[in-house]
Amino acid sequence: MKKQLVTVLFFVFVLLLGGTALAGTPKDMLVMAWQFDDIITLDPAEIFEFSGAEYACNTYDRLIGYDVDDVTQIYGLLADSWKISEDGKTYTFKIRKGVKFASGNPMTAGDVVFSLQRVVIIDKSPAFILGQFGFTAENVKDKIRAVDDYTVVLETDKVYAPTFLLYCLTAGVGSVVDKKVVLQHEENGDLGYNWLKTHFAGGGPFKLNKWKAAEILILDANENYWDGVPKMKRVVLRHIAEPATQRLLLEKGDIDIARNLGPDQIDGLKGNKDIKIHSAPKGGIFYLGLNQKHEALKKPKVRQALKYLVDYDGIAGTILKGSMVVHQAFLPMGFLGALEDKPFNLDPAKAKKLLAEAGYPNGLKLSMDTRNNFPTLDMAQSIQSTFAQGGVELEIIPMDGKQALTKYRARNHEIYIGRWGPDYQDPHTNADTFAKNIDNADNARAKPLAWRNAWDIPGMSNKTDAAVQERDPAKRKQMYLDIQKTHQAVSPFVIMFQDIEMSAERTHVKNFILGPSFDSNFYRFVTK
Repeated sequence: MKKQLVTVLFFVFVLLLGGTALAGTPKDMLVMAWQFDDIITLDPAEIFEFSGAEYACNTYDRLIGYDVDDVTQIYGLLADSWKISEDGKTYTFKIRKGVKFASGNPMTAGDVVFSLQRVVIIDKSPAFILGQFGFTAENVKDKIRAVDDYTVVLETDKVYAPTFLLYCLTAGVGSVVDKKVVLQHEENGDLGYNWLKTHFAGGGPFKLNKWKAAEILILDANENYWDGVPKMKRVVLRHIAEPATQRLLLEKGDIDIARNLGPDQIDGLKGNKDIKIHSAPKGGIFYLGLNQKHEALKKPKVRQALKYLVDYDGIAGTILKGSMVVHQAFLPMGFLGALEDKPFNLDPAKAKKLLAEAGYPNGLKLSMDTRNNFPTLDMAQSIQSTFAQGGVELEIIPMDGKQALTKYRARNHEIYIGRWGPDYQDPHTNADTFAKNIDNADNARAKPLAWRNAWDIPGMSNKTDAAVQERDPAKRKQMYLDIQKTHQAVSPFVIMFQDIEMSAERTHVKNFILGPSFDSNFYRFVTK
């Protein structure tokens, strides 16, 4: 055992130095180069970053899961079954028996209830996902409770589409933690918060071995995992920020998977017989937000004209090169009710006609706040060029992400180019932000993207609320299609692209799952 540990530590040391001393990686170890410097916490009640979410989905189980190839197919993970009361407000889950945490402790309804209550009580960024159902720190112990060791009851404040709650339980906030272990590390009633930020108390396929921020993350197979121990006994994730370095390590065989290659690196690998390119659509949406406080942008024909001044296909084919696809509705492909119509294309003549009808026969001047990174700035420069073809002089204002978001959240922009990622797989996650704004005041409490762009839409907001409460899936799907068709035509959003995640893998790597969300990339099925 001691000899094995020394061997593993030496291998990790070599990896950190550049990986030149070993040819290939061990057969039972998966090694990835990945940019994960956004991880700031390991507590699933607080994780709200892309990389942290991927860590959590590989180390913690949830009550509910979904088929990554067809997200409409929901199934139980830790929930063996469930039923919903006739009034639609009480959900009763039967918990799977015989499940153990990585610690060896048995998992019971008490752990599930503690985990969900803890999210609400700690009230960190992702807590709103459960708070949507009326759960508060004051009532959660009554509304989420264990009936016995294997029965959990959730009572919502009003009737919602059943899949809305179920999809929310597939999110990171649905992760079940080992109550006994967490409370052993509680300090001053913090429910283990300070400890779990850097430690582990889960029962997923893998368990935490080591995390050093922006350097390395090591996971070991959970030998107690109820659904089969992973073939990979260890997963080593190296933080490599430079795509060119990731490519070099992959070509040498020092890593199995490179996660952050750009289009140029991907193109350069396509002739390599030892490497394959793996891609899958993600839920991220790139869009332009048009501030409705602006005199010109609040005119419907100006908004429509700008939608005809983006070279969607050109950007997708040259700048993005397969890393995104053209998509023009707020629900990503793969979601219930996603609209796949693409009515807009680059048409400067049509745009000029619309601008003239709106009172701008000689065009107009606008500015666009842009993050100073790839591909955002490159996309902005293309848009600047095609806007000019329609008589719109566009000033690009580059800035870092924090500056751009601060200005955007204060509604001080004219045009903002940004990316939005869904928080869970139910369509309400995007409808609630793109198609709902119940209070357009500057000091409003709810500040979705529609609010950020000062779009006052009481009628569409009511339709969005009705859709999330519709219990018939077919009717609900049609409601979202109808909302998107209207939204597509009149909204102050120029929705352009949907993310495609790409990884480059050595050909001996099999079954690395790239799911539709940032928290559905799974390591447990990998073989080599």
